[in-house]
Amino acid sequence: MNVAALLHRHRVVALLSLLLLAPMLAASSHAPAGGDADAGLRAGYRVQDLDWFDPARDRAVPVKLFWPDAARTRTRAVPLVVFSHGIGSARDGYTYLGRYWARHGIASLHVQHVGSDRTLWEGNPFTLVSRFQHAAGDAEAIDRVRDQRFALDRVLAGEWGARIDRARIVAAGHSYGANTTLMSAGARVVRQGRAIQLRDPRIRAAIVISAPPFYGDDDFRPILSGITIPTLHVTTADDIIRIPGFGSGVDDRLKVFDATGGTHKVLAVYRHGTHNVFTDHRYFDSRQISEDVKRATESLSLAFLDSTFEGSPAGLAQWRSGHRALLARYEMR
Repeated sequence: MNVAALLHRHRVVALLSLLLLAPMLAASSHAPAGGDADAGLRAGYRVQDLDWFDPARDRAVPVKLFWPDAARTRTRAVPLVVFSHGIGSARDGYTYLGRYWARHGIASLHVQHVGSDRTLWEGNPFTLVSRFQHAAGDAEAIDRVRDQRFALDRVLAGEWGARIDRARIVAAGHSYGANTTLMSAGARVVRQGRAIQLRDPRIRAAIVISAPPFYGDDDFRPILSGITIPTLHVTTADDIIRIPGFGSGVDDRLKVFDATGGTHKVLAVYRHGTHNVFTDHRYFDSRQISEDVKRATESLSLAFLDSTFEGSPAGLAQWRSGHRALLARYEMR
């Protein structure tokens, strides 16, 4: 199955751009978990690293679980977000979102995809490109979706399962993780006469941040129109990757938004911020832009989930009103 054709051209672009970040990412991607766990206890939530293993695929599935204390939850049943990182990152690459959600009564499970995680930066630097190319290939694209499914299986079957609200399970991800999320949400691709569809029916909403396009098809609608769950799409006007011979910009994110089906979808485009502004670390963005975009994305995600599960758009309207200065475009359908 040629799943890599879903995003092949963009992944090459993203790969080459990420190579420029290799020294910084390699140094900053190994953040210790202990301090975050201690801070979580003081803030009213627990943080736990769990090293799971899927014997059916002979594949490790490490996760980081953010679990809100009972005092933080608004109902007995706890909503859950299953988060997928971008290529070359890890389970601790987007912890600001996990902390924010936990402080607002939402659990989140941050999955580490071992075939496309931070270990890509390790080893011979002369084979770095080939490692990233392999990570963007068919098998890893499928395994990422299966990682999400396996992690959800495990958390629901564990001690937390009885507390999770099965009607409020959300998939989320950034960049490569946004593609993983779209596949779990119901994207359908036909390659060589065979349909590739890996939808997880337990997923009730999706948050896709800087979603790359689906190359190999001129029209994304047949791929994404079958998605029926609510989706939130987040990007920036500067979410642009330029490499000689290749390119992917905000127009690609907008095409993904336009093609995605469903009766409720939201798009937010910030005026500033690079492709990596949504990660825990700051690379090419000023401290102010980085903080503004992260804080806005946190509150936007909460307003979207409240709108989706509570049936009221008031929170989204208030969010838009309060963030007009940051927005280049906002749309709700």
